[in-house]
Amino acid sequence: QVQLVESGGGLVQAGGSLRLSCVLHGRTLSSYSMGWFRQAPGKDREFVAFNSWSGNRTSYVDSVKGRFTVTRDNAKNTAYLQMNSLNPEDTAVYFCAIGVPAYSGPYPIRVDYWGKGTQVTVSS
Repeated sequence: QVQLVESGGGLVQAGGSLRLSCVLHGRTLSSYSMGWFRQAPGKDREFVAFNSWSGNRTSYVDSVKGRFTVTRDNAKNTAYLQMNSLNPEDTAVYFCAIGVPAYSGPYPIRVDYWGKGTQVTVSS
């Protein structure tokens, strides 16, 4: 059974940092591209970051460039999203996902599996 389990969310003050983790069970992470998405209350799910299977190619939504970094440790079957300089607009449920690269459409990844999400709340 494929399962993605996120952790590391929580409450942080504006300007602070969090590191989210995403552990993949039931598959080998090195076979997949990785994506991070978020959904704020009353809003659609939004693409945040992409990381290729090797980790060599990344992309980010403009609003997080220079503040967020996506990495992975394939040996641990785990991906990470380091989030710095957080602001209240970053408040959302964050989801990790695995899939294959997409070369058309709104996202750089075509998702095969989703995690259940972890809440990030940034206070002002």
